[in-house]
Amino acid sequence: MKLHAFVAMPFGTKPDTYGKPTDFDLIYSSLIKPALELAGLDIIRADEEKGAGDILVDMFQELLMADLVLVDLTADNPNVWYELGVRHALRSRGVVLVNGPRASKPFDIYTNRKYTYALSNGAPDPARLETDIRKIAEMTRATLAEWHGNPISPVYSLLPNLVEPDWKTLRIGKAREFWANYDDWAALIERARKAGHPEDILVLADEAPVTALRVEARLKAGKALLKGRHFNFALEQLELACAFDPANVDAARQHGVCLQRLGRLDDARAIYKKILAEHPSDVETWSLLGRLDKDTWVEAWNRKDSSAEQKRDDAGYEDALLLMAIDSYATAYRHAPGHYYSGINAVTLMHLYRDLTGKPRFDAEAASMAGGIAWAAACQQDESELFWAKATLGDLSILQGDPLAVGSAYKAAIACADKDWFALDSTLSQLRLLAAIGFAPDTVAAGIATFERALARLQPPEQEWQPEKVFLFSGHMIDTPGRKEARFPADKEAIAAAAIDKALADLGASDKDLALTQGASGGDLLFAEACIARNIKVQLLLPLPEPDFIEQSILPADGGEVWRKRYYTLRDNPLCQPPRVMPEVLGPLPKDSEGKEMNPFERCNLWLLYSTLAKGIARTRFLCLWNGGGGDGPGGTEHMMKEVKKRTGQVTWLDTRKMW
Repeated sequence: MKLHAFVAMPFGTKPDTYGKPTDFDLIYSSLIKPALELAGLDIIRADEEKGAGDILVDMFQELLMADLVLVDLTADNPNVWYELGVRHALRSRGVVLVNGPRASKPFDIYTNRKYTYALSNGAPDPARLETDIRKIAEMTRATLAEWHGNPISPVYSLLPNLVEPDWKTLRIGKAREFWANYDDWAALIERARKAGHPEDILVLADEAPVTALRVEARLKAGKALLKGRHFNFALEQLELACAFDPANVDAARQHGVCLQRLGRLDDARAIYKKILAEHPSDVETWSLLGRLDKDTWVEAWNRKDSSAEQKRDDAGYEDALLLMAIDSYATAYRHAPGHYYSGINAVTLMHLYRDLTGKPRFDAEAASMAGGIAWAAACQQDESELFWAKATLGDLSILQGDPLAVGSAYKAAIACADKDWFALDSTLSQLRLLAAIGFAPDTVAAGIATFERALARLQPPEQEWQPEKVFLFSGHMIDTPGRKEARFPADKEAIAAAAIDKALADLGASDKDLALTQGASGGDLLFAEACIARNIKVQLLLPLPEPDFIEQSILPADGGEVWRKRYYTLRDNPLCQPPRVMPEVLGPLPKDSEGKEMNPFERCNLWLLYSTLAKGIARTRFLCLWNGGGGDGPGGTEHMMKEVKKRTGQVTWLDTRKMW
């Protein structure tokens, strides 16, 4: 979806500041709307004028949420001035001012950047119209590009410590349609997050009508991709979220986490340091920095080819790295004494420092912190966090040197784990790190034995199947009977099928791969059939409910009944996973401000693209049977080709113009 603009201006014919009648409806339709469309925006303008003090609810919502508000100040209209003031009060940026000739310049906005367009007899001057459209479009693009520069609003310019309100806290109850649509959209996002489908979130993110929603969706998609260990594609989403909203601390933190997972430790550290420079008391960022410092220290000594003695010696030698981790975790805990996660990490590392170096530097501090950590962990009320709280008490028992207490504390934690294999294994892994350098051997051994016994009772979770390669296909349907300009005639089916099969062979397709396509007659089904013949799993994504899809994308083809039977044969093959149906998964088609629905087939192509990339960028292969025609907008074959090519270059184009 395009970014969203709201236009605040008079309606009908009104006098300008010279008293001359001016046709503002014509100015809107022939100048302002074309300029904003040229800048790539979706536009809305209130459809009636109200008296001062009677601002429409939906108009107020637009002033809050719109990515850009264009204000026409040609006439001294009180409603327009009021709307400009509301926008300046709620948002620091995202305003473009335009006007025709004026008798005077308003003092309060004298220094604001604005554009003066030409009028002739109360209407846009035909001699300047093209230039004015281009200039307003350029100013609009520049304003959006400088979204996070200096504030445009005089309110935020003069009050530099004033913080914009969170848009969710300004939910206008009577703006029912906007918030009902938001609630439906957010519910679909949450369902996709819980189901582990970041590709669904990404489609919905593209359809968010305003930047605030895009940040929210990109952030959730990035987190879901992080969880699935698809770090490169996660990084794209988190960078977009940060670009949309550089002040979003959560997005910046997750950006750092992703860089850390990619091994870009210096870049991750720089992000954490930047956050802390602006938010020096942010406990979560201090804790993340502590994790990075700890990982750096562990990496320095925990080498596979090292003996136990060598690991211990190296761990003590790298005391400078250990001190950095202690400082980060301890700083986090000082800022939030209830944050027992950072506290237990700080105290454990302090004990390790004493054990490895023999220096009592942190003995007193560690002893005083231990009581606070125990109290904070014991106060945990959130059931979803009880395991970690009680495991923290077990960690304290390790440090206190009582093997019996260790077993009792960890068994209490395990009882709250709800058979979470990953949680138990995570704690066990940390204990094994301690064992690797010979720390507190009796208590650590007691902890390891407790968790190994608990894990022995659980079935390890099956690893989710991951394909070696993921093939994305887009191709022409078989021509309908009597089509004037042939594109994929039915008698060329054998040629296409052979070309697709050869392309799969050349790409090394095997039963370890996955294929995605829509399933229409012609290219889609030929590709899917070729994949099934190679024992490749196939996932169909349907843009419409299956009966409607068959009606529109299979039956119209030359030989439609035969193609329908082939579709059912494919769909019922054990290698073909149950089709995902777009309206059921992603909800209704989004509409622009004029009520025009998005093309369902283009939306489905975007869904296919994101579904493929979400399986891993390096795994992605794009194969198309295409004549090079059509537009290059989102969802077209050319767009899909460009998106894959810029990431991997793994594109195979079967150009039908050269095939028949």
